[in-house]
Amino acid sequence: MKTVAEFKIQYKQILAPGGEAVAPLPRFAQDAAEVLRMYRAMTLVRVFDAKAVNLQRTGQLGTYPSCLGHEAAHVGIGAAMRPEDVLAPVYREFGTQLWRGVTMAEILTYWGGDESGSDFAVPRQDFAWCVPIATQTLHAAGAAMAFKVLREPRCALAYIGDGGTSEGAFYEALNLAGSRALPVIFVIVNNGWAISVPVAAQTATQTLAQKAVAAGIPGVQVDGNDVFAVREVVGEALEAARRGAGPTLIEALTYRLSDHTTADDASRYRPAQEVKDAWALEPLIRIRKFLLNAGIWDAALEQTLLEECALQVDAAVTEYLAKARPTTDAMFEHLFAALPAHLHEQRRVARKYGSKPSGH
Repeated sequence: MKTVAEFKIQYKQILAPGGEAVAPLPRFAQDAAEVLRMYRAMTLVRVFDAKAVNLQRTGQLGTYPSCLGHEAAHVGIGAAMRPEDVLAPVYREFGTQLWRGVTMAEILTYWGGDESGSDFAVPRQDFAWCVPIATQTLHAAGAAMAFKVLREPRCALAYIGDGGTSEGAFYEALNLAGSRALPVIFVIVNNGWAISVPVAAQTATQTLAQKAVAAGIPGVQVDGNDVFAVREVVGEALEAARRGAGPTLIEALTYRLSDHTTADDASRYRPAQEVKDAWALEPLIRIRKFLLNAGIWDAALEQTLLEECALQVDAAVTEYLAKARPTTDAMFEHLFAALPAHLHEQRRVARKYGSKPSGH
């Protein structure tokens, strides 16, 4: 038999876990102000994330999906995108959303049970959080098709988790994007676990990036804890798509340091040593060491930043808690021109239980 095709998956890392550069620094990484901007954004999302978990634990927020450990992937992607691009998130990409202009109060409003939190004031055409698995990849491909038809120099970017790559919708989106050379980027945030299912139990592939091969599009793997590498790889893919070169699949390797959501207990299925090892590689340590080694950061600046972030988060929480709660009727609005009889009954029951006193 003869070989008719061969493929390879490249891996990108710029910052090693110790904060030292192991590859040439991109231009943006040579700009101290820009590096500090990314580090500040990563720190803010971590402070916000911890507060959101505390709000849920005290009954002031609904079930919440922590993004702890994903900060480099999220901020690197947000920094690589243009404002006119469109984001199709899953449900924990808060770092990207904050970078793009979604407010912390909007995030809290949605996870507090109010759909108006999805009515973003700034990135008006970004998609809302997508709890169904993998459907957001089709949304992004559809938006990218519109951009191509309208000849607009815009791109769509869809997030997906490692578990979501086992869904049929993911493959359908890749196939459509590849066959039509659509300006869309698919980013797999491989954090090791699809709730309680490890990657090894999900697929026999050596990488998730190689799933691009079947769609005839480029696939690349990147250190998802390295904000420089993420921003460079995603930025290059976006520019290629903007030039008409079509889509790219990017696998960002990171680790979910938190439970899957506040309704999960990851200690039931994850080895404690695995989590401990992952904490040594988490993304904020790496970029902080880079800044310290460069002589543009110190303990006093770190403390000031944490205090500033806490004030911003507290202000957002105050805004969220002051917002009037929607009634249970909101669940039944905008569904039908005339509400069917069975939904009238459901609304009546919802009103009965929704009128009982409860926390925010």
